[in-house]
Amino acid sequence: MENREERIDHTLNHLFRQESGKMVSVLIKIFGTENIELAEDVVQDALIKALETWKYRGIPDNPRAWLYRTAKNRAIDVIRRNKYSQVIDFSDPEKQLLTSGYTLASTMDNYWQEQHIKDDFLGMMYACCHPDISQENQITFILKSLCGFSTKEVARSFLCSEDTISKRLYRTKEYFRKHKIRPEIPALGKISSRTLTVLSAIYLMFNEGYNSTHADQLIRKDLITQAMLLCRSLLSVERTQLPEVYALMALMCFHTARIESRLTEEGELILLAKQDRARWNKELIQSGEHYLNQAAFGNVLTTYHLEAAIAYQHCSAKKYEDTNWEEILECYELLLKIANDPVVFLNRCLVILELKGPEEASKALEKVKDNKLMDKYYIYHATLGEIQQRLGKTDKAIACYKKAIQLTQSKQEKRLLNDKIDTIVNSR
Repeated sequence: MENREERIDHTLNHLFRQESGKMVSVLIKIFGTENIELAEDVVQDALIKALETWKYRGIPDNPRAWLYRTAKNRAIDVIRRNKYSQVIDFSDPEKQLLTSGYTLASTMDNYWQEQHIKDDFLGMMYACCHPDISQENQITFILKSLCGFSTKEVARSFLCSEDTISKRLYRTKEYFRKHKIRPEIPALGKISSRTLTVLSAIYLMFNEGYNSTHADQLIRKDLITQAMLLCRSLLSVERTQLPEVYALMALMCFHTARIESRLTEEGELILLAKQDRARWNKELIQSGEHYLNQAAFGNVLTTYHLEAAIAYQHCSAKKYEDTNWEEILECYELLLKIANDPVVFLNRCLVILELKGPEEASKALEKVKDNKLMDKYYIYHATLGEIQQRLGKTDKAIACYKKAIQLTQSKQEKRLLNDKIDTIVNSR
């Protein structure tokens, strides 16, 4: 049973993950993007005060409201202390009201209204995904500032040093300082293109959680949770309720529904064909269907729509043999027309393998055998190994699996490929 301190720590950690980004976003709106560290410090101060106070008084009835109120009061202290300094730019008409003792409290209350919090959080997401900021810096900054990840946790997600992450954060903050980017939701004419950039960052985060490059963990539920939280935030505001946002939400629901069946109790990877579908989360699948239906408006067909449609076909099949491979193949054909992605091509080859057999799959894969970039993908060699194995060319299959093992860092994937080799050897 959890003791009092453990319960407080658990509540604060959960609350910090859920709310720190929103608080930081509001505070950046107040202090300006040139004072990101100041905004982060205020949130940290509120968290520390909560930890100290709750140990003696217990967890309040509404811990979220308590934390927000504490951050707001700390922000008022900062405003009063810097009213005559150059740290905060009070030239904006709205911010000028913060410099008067008569209007400070009411103006600060206005910043912390629920709708303003939502808008500021989304505005910060769009600012983080500014097209002039590299994608790795976008995701680094989102994880650190909007998702409450520590520098160490972000470094683990990217498989790099904390020093590298600190440099990325510094460069991004310097960009904000230099260009004074306003954290705001784009105008209607620009919102679609900018939203695709935001969705790309969210999906990369989700993919790292779903199939982590981290050697020790195949599934990172913390990243999955944060990616879905960010996407739901987009759907909570009317201006960003776009077809592609609904489509990505559907896709993540379908994939997340299968998480508990992807690994054995010992942590071994279970392929789709052998997963226990009774363990799939039916509520998440239903949510995915709902979001996919919501995505079917306008004249936009994105990769998220097609990937969600593929994931739906897998989730709706009662057993592996019932999978509608024809429909899935059609989706992959459309995907390749939108984006000639090597992973999409390889997945299409696996569908052809299921639908038409190894000979046809081999012909499809033959088209990229001279592609030097493809040779670096472990999935390419794993796919080729599967095809060779089904063709009865076991020596070639083993060679392909060994090459794939060299190219993946995942322990689970290495073990799966070694199991395939053992199966071939033991069957001789």
